[in-house]
Amino acid sequence: MRLLRYWPWVGYAGFVFLVSLWMGQQSYSWLPPQATAESLLIDDLFSFLVVLGTIVFLGVFGVLMLAILTSQVSRFDISDGPPIEGNVTLEVVWTLIPVALVLWIVTSSFNVYNQMNIRGPMDVVHLHHMGMEPAYAATLDEEGQPIEEIEVNAKQWAWTFHYPKQNVTSTELHVPVDRRIRLALYSEDVLHGFYVPAFRLKQDILPKRTIDLEFTPILKGKYRLEDSQFSGTYFAAMQADVLVEAPDTYQNWLKQAAATKPTPAFNQAYSEYYRGEPNKPVEVGWASVPPAKPPLVNQPTPEGIDEEVPDKKGIEKDMGEGSRE
Repeated sequence: MRLLRYWPWVGYAGFVFLVSLWMGQQSYSWLPPQATAESLLIDDLFSFLVVLGTIVFLGVFGVLMLAILTSQVSRFDISDGPPIEGNVTLEVVWTLIPVALVLWIVTSSFNVYNQMNIRGPMDVVHLHHMGMEPAYAATLDEEGQPIEEIEVNAKQWAWTFHYPKQNVTSTELHVPVDRRIRLALYSEDVLHGFYVPAFRLKQDILPKRTIDLEFTPILKGKYRLEDSQFSGTYFAAMQADVLVEAPDTYQNWLKQAAATKPTPAFNQAYSEYYRGEPNKPVEVGWASVPPAKPPLVNQPTPEGIDEEVPDKKGIEKDMGEGSRE
């Protein structure tokens, strides 16, 4: 008879376990496409945390509901409850289980962080003072393929990408699929954040300091780079397209861009601030940092801008299309 008392708990524990596994599998559909090898690691970790979170939630919820439904007294009962001295075994158990879960989460997260090779500026500083060669100074990946090195420049409020081997500059980030990519992130002014949701990568960029970030894209497509840090008035306009392409397509783009004469790129922040009038910034009613001039890039722009200031016709065209909608 005593064993029968525990069967409902065993049944509920099995229910909690199965529902938690199901929630962990469902969590993969809550996120953007897995566009890099690093995203697989992040999504597995996220699924693991969802499973644990569901177990804790349903476990606590079940005990709470049991207490509400079974620990009731009559409406007019004002007597004291039974004296409870405590249970040392139970107290030890409910202390050790959370500690074990936290250590499990910390260990799993740290392993994923190491596998992703995300490095902050302090890593570079420590290696420099110790006279060591950083591991990411290698020019080949684990399969012997050359690592594609790209310089990323952030400033208020524009992203530019420079390919030093071909001397190509673009406002779009083009990368080959299934190749190791190393970005040298640099900020000219304030704190910026390199964030591509589909890549599961987010790296803060400190002013006047280069920070390396490595990843391997695995899914061809067009994605969006955003500034994850509030960097000023027009930080929401500081976005750029990220194109993951086949190696042949990527090389053809580099050749075409290298043969193209550098022209000023369209800059949304600069366009909104000056409205086509370089000497008459728009009056916003508060102090604002003037956006940097549009950068010179090899990548052709859709409107074919020939001057440093975006042409007013392009702005009027966009406004006209917006009014017709």
